[in-house]
Amino acid sequence: MRVSWISWLLLFIFQICNAQDDGDQPQITLPKEAENCNGIFLQYNFDTREKEYPHLKNATAQSWAFKSQLTLVNTGATELKSWQAFIGFQHDEILVSTEGATILNGDSFPMKVEKNGTHLTGYPQADLKTAIDTAGDLTQMSAKVKIKGTMFGVKLGGNVMPTNIKLENEGFKCPKATTKAKSMHACCTKDPKFKQKKKLFKFFPRRKADLSIIYDVIQANKGNYQAEVTIENNHPLGRLDHWNLTFEWMRNEFIYDLRGAFTRKKEPAECLYSAAGQYYQDFDFSKVVNCQKTPVISDLPPTMKDDEKIGKLPFCCKNGNILSKIMNETKAKSVFQMNVFKLPPDLNRTAINPPQNWKIEGFVNPHYKCGQPVRVDPTETPDPSGIEATVSAIASYQITCNITKPKPKMAKCCVSFSAYYAESVVPCNTCACGCENVNTRKCDEDAAALPLPAEALLVPFVNRTTKARAWAKIKHLDLPKKLPCPDNCPVSINWHVDSDYKTGWTARVTIFNWDPRPFEDWFLAVQLKKAFVGFQNVYSFNGTKLPKVNKTIFLQGLPGLNYLVALTNGSNPGEPAVPGKQQSVLSFLKKNTPKIRVANGDGFPSKVLFNGEECALPKKLPKRSAGSCQLPIGLFVSGFISFLTYIVINFNLPLMTQT
Repeated sequence: MRVSWISWLLLFIFQICNAQDDGDQPQITLPKEAENCNGIFLQYNFDTREKEYPHLKNATAQSWAFKSQLTLVNTGATELKSWQAFIGFQHDEILVSTEGATILNGDSFPMKVEKNGTHLTGYPQADLKTAIDTAGDLTQMSAKVKIKGTMFGVKLGGNVMPTNIKLENEGFKCPKATTKAKSMHACCTKDPKFKQKKKLFKFFPRRKADLSIIYDVIQANKGNYQAEVTIENNHPLGRLDHWNLTFEWMRNEFIYDLRGAFTRKKEPAECLYSAAGQYYQDFDFSKVVNCQKTPVISDLPPTMKDDEKIGKLPFCCKNGNILSKIMNETKAKSVFQMNVFKLPPDLNRTAINPPQNWKIEGFVNPHYKCGQPVRVDPTETPDPSGIEATVSAIASYQITCNITKPKPKMAKCCVSFSAYYAESVVPCNTCACGCENVNTRKCDEDAAALPLPAEALLVPFVNRTTKARAWAKIKHLDLPKKLPCPDNCPVSINWHVDSDYKTGWTARVTIFNWDPRPFEDWFLAVQLKKAFVGFQNVYSFNGTKLPKVNKTIFLQGLPGLNYLVALTNGSNPGEPAVPGKQQSVLSFLKKNTPKIRVANGDGFPSKVLFNGEECALPKKLPKRSAGSCQLPIGLFVSGFISFLTYIVINFNLPLMTQT
């Protein structure tokens, strides 16, 4: 019987389709060592590298683009939930992408690798099943991570491999990885000495962080789901004011509506021409909140708290203010909900991919660095009906954010030093808060700040030049041809050592607000390494000693006086603008600090934080003036503010009484 050419053609096409289907499956080739592994087998293969531009003669500075793969296979008898692995990169690598995993505590790509290496967790395939449960299906037993990045300083023929690879899940122990040429492998086995905790976590346990963001999926439908986002401040000195939250959708999702927050941009035309507009042809996108890949979300004002449509949500609508728990535990959390629509092929109710690359920032607040979402045990809440039952979220993900030290010239507040024994004030550093909006042709961004008379701290920087020149002439100080640039900080703090006597000493702290926005419920944290033990009292603020937080004194306004007013215009045209001010005196005893040397630096803080933001400190201390005595010469700032306070009390109080 002859077979027609059409049959042969169909058979050929069928074989090609089968080959293509097989090609979609991950091709995992394991060395012979995997056969003897009863646990989790890890393998790292370095694939290729190419020299990048610019081409340099200095081999240590030359960059190379590289590609590598990390493979994990469950060769044991127990399923591994939420795998987590470590790669000990050692060549100043910058990762550009990781396909099949996310970086724990990592920033958005491109991302510089930490000194100790990189920690990864599985995404979207987080669990590794056993051969027993899958009939040896490697697609369910294994995970493959494709890595692209840049490395530095490795000559041709040099060692391009990491120092080690290992599994980081609890209950496993890993030997030092074995390296052969450009391949590295390790077999991690169950630790017989490991004692499982009483509570068994199906997913990762929730981690401690300065700021924790929980992404709870509370309702799932075909094509869309409801998510609740909870932002909680856990650091005693952490804080957010007017927070802005951003993240990146990875699967063309979009926000249909929001409750408890709003997006900074709403553009229906952007939705119509996006992938969402092409799929949802019958949608009225004028009602859609946002279709951006990276939306910017902010909290609602308190006036919207009881709005039936976008309010009525616990912990929402506080104008983006999240305080520390030591200030007010009920104001240390913010919550909003959003309805998220999905696109093919993720229309299944269980196909949930949380957004990646989270960032959050506030106004004059700490710099937070956020990691990627990690699946954790579902959040449990009391049943809203009031019965004694708990309701679990469908899925929960945690994003951990930790405070980082601001880079030089990137602070948002600064400190000036002065003392009773010094005629000149040590002002804030030049460009302490950056000089991006300053014409550096007219000023020197690298020059040291000029010594100033005390009264110069009361006026904006633009009005200080005349005072600085006059002061330099009086004190016979040299002036550079190109004067230093301003500090450009919205908030400055002056720390003044007011007195120093046999049994104790005092300091006066003044907060200046140079921004047109006021600060409500502000706080100031001062770290004094040697003087902390001797702290006695603060007289115009509330003061609390925090011995467990690096010997910190926590200061905040008294009830009714916790409002730092904004910068205002002068009383008459042409007069300098007037900053908002708050001031107090701190007293210290020398009984418990007999060896303290106040004037030699022990009387000045080693760190100052305003609303959680670490302020830039001066690079030097006030110098004792020639012929200065031990009695305070009186700082004009404190005297001037005290005089203003006297005038306000004596002239305004009778008027208030009459009304």
